[in-house]
Amino acid sequence: MFKINAVKREQKGEKVRVDGLLPAVIYGAGGEADSVSLTFKEFNKVYQEAGDSTLIDLEVDGKAEGKVLVQDVQYDPVKDRVIHVDLKRIDMNKTLVAPVELIFIGESQAIKEAGGTLVRNFEMIDIECLPKDLVSHLDVDLSVLKTFDDAFRVSDLNLPAGVKFYEVDDDAIIVKAVPALTEEEIKAMESESTKDADLTKIESAEPAKEAKEGEEAAAEAGEEKKEETKKE
Repeated sequence: MFKINAVKREQKGEKVRVDGLLPAVIYGAGGEADSVSLTFKEFNKVYQEAGDSTLIDLEVDGKAEGKVLVQDVQYDPVKDRVIHVDLKRIDMNKTLVAPVELIFIGESQAIKEAGGTLVRNFEMIDIECLPKDLVSHLDVDLSVLKTFDDAFRVSDLNLPAGVKFYEVDDDAIIVKAVPALTEEEIKAMESESTKDADLTKIESAEPAKEAKEGEEAAAEAGEEKKEETKKE
């Protein structure tokens, strides 16, 4: 079980960050959008363990506010630090759609013995279920890839009761082992890549401008969520 403590805020995100706090917005489940502040340390710890698909208990000003999911996390493009968070309220009686991480386990005989390469087409997959049935991850067993003809498909995933895939082809390949590239093939790819490169299009970075744009995007995200809630 995970829990996040929040405090209601009136200040804009930039002011909150100056004070060492993390601005966030809470919305969904028919409620109004609320602007709150989180602590960087607590959020980073919880998010690292819970990710995007684990229910989190939320408290605002010391009062229980039910369960939420981390809907969106925005980062400073220069410092790669979290600058804004969207938390979505969850109605425990309604089905939801959530991305679930795929964990690759086991060892492929084709890779181990034939020196092949793994090609992963999915790292996450969307599932639909009631909140109580939500899972944090699904396992992909690489041991089924014994030859280069084998593939692990969406239909091979073991889904718990009450959980189904959301808008994904059951026959889609999640991971497959392919023969390693020869030295000649690698050189040919490098040569083609160098030939296609247009150095005249390389521009200098503008860190300050990008950071400002990141903050503005975070502020706009909060306002958009408020407008969406009003329309509901």
